[in-house]
Amino acid sequence: MPPDALRRLLRGKTAGVLGLGRSGTAAAACLKKAGSLPFLSESSPRRAARPRLPRALRGLPAEFGGHTRKLLRCDLLVVSPGVDWELPILREARARKIPVWSELELGWRLIPMPETAAVTGTNGKTTTVSLLGDILRRAGRGPMVGGNTGRPLCDFFGRNSRNRSAVLEASSYQLEGIRFFHPSVSAILNVTPDHLHRHGSMRDYAASKSRIFMNQGAKDVCVLNADDPWCRRISKTCGARPVWFSSGRGLAAGAVIRRSKRKIAVRLDRADPWTLYPFPERLPGLHNAENACAAILCALALGVGKGPILESLERFRGVEHRMESLGRVRGVSFVNDSKATNVDSTVRALESVGKGVWLILGGQDKGAPYAPLAALVRGKVKGILLIGEAAGRIRSELGKAAPAVSAGTLQAAVKEAFRKAGPGDTVLLSPACASFDQFRDFEERGRRFKDLVRRLRP
Repeated sequence: MPPDALRRLLRGKTAGVLGLGRSGTAAAACLKKAGSLPFLSESSPRRAARPRLPRALRGLPAEFGGHTRKLLRCDLLVVSPGVDWELPILREARARKIPVWSELELGWRLIPMPETAAVTGTNGKTTTVSLLGDILRRAGRGPMVGGNTGRPLCDFFGRNSRNRSAVLEASSYQLEGIRFFHPSVSAILNVTPDHLHRHGSMRDYAASKSRIFMNQGAKDVCVLNADDPWCRRISKTCGARPVWFSSGRGLAAGAVIRRSKRKIAVRLDRADPWTLYPFPERLPGLHNAENACAAILCALALGVGKGPILESLERFRGVEHRMESLGRVRGVSFVNDSKATNVDSTVRALESVGKGVWLILGGQDKGAPYAPLAALVRGKVKGILLIGEAAGRIRSELGKAAPAVSAGTLQAAVKEAFRKAGPGDTVLLSPACASFDQFRDFEERGRRFKDLVRRLRP
């Protein structure tokens, strides 16, 4: 259905919005602009949630402290990523044939977008989306860049702009609620254990990721990681043209990382010659070379030439809280990798640094084993500083790999790490856990770490 037709259909209809974080408030504002009658539903108590509401939404009908049966009177429900798709009220709504969408689906259906690239994966999404957005900006495409982090897609609704493209980060939670979402180019970077408390199994988690290409056809492109077993498995159901990248396999086409030369060899079709691109200048680690592969392939699939890609690889500065160098204090380096909210991302962080690491681990446990860290911890880590709820479990699984100290708080961990570290060592915050036991989100955790490091400077 064209966006204008959907707007006419939504006008005067009641639309329930579940969850009033960034995504939910953007959806509510979008629905209000489209002429709908939003009904806000938030699980937090009124006194905690209402002050966070934008002024323009405070007069709307709302409920706080839970999602009630009032939602079943709505013509449409829009669900924020943090709201469990399997809530009884949502199951009943679907049984009653009430449309239940994610904010991503709503934005997609209301905003005309001639070309769209969407990126998902367990790790690397934001860096890849930001790099691809930077490439498209340098190519003069004026992209909308947002989605799961940064600006929600609905935030772009009703704004007079000359956007010729969109680059969207899509989480597994958002993809649960799509129906017609159809990017011309999609990418799945990797699928490793995460969010299993919500998805239940790796099979279901991978299936949620694969929804990114469920509406794609033979004229579309899906970029996939050839080194990832789950990517190879779910590719069998992909109707788009698959284009692969790899750091360890020979490919007839796609993108191949040549580590010894720090180059990426790329061609979209086996009839084309290989073109060499450099590793991204300011993004350390093999995982960022993989992110660059995906961004390059997406850009080429969208018709971007080599020039803007090369310029971006040279100048792109990276994303906050992702292997972010904070400089040195008395010869000790500090790195903020607060976005490492699962074990695989911390593995990638340790692969990117040398020896002499003081590693800050912990937070809210996600249920995945910490054992995959053991070999890297033994080889590179001088000591582990444990914080948050997961401290005991991490100690039991990694305590033999390196000395571990239960610091409790991030402040105590930074103080103890700095006391023990010597010149040439690195203090790395890469927690392998969610942040919600002690912080609002990983960004607040990262900002707190940066503030603590600033205070160490003479």
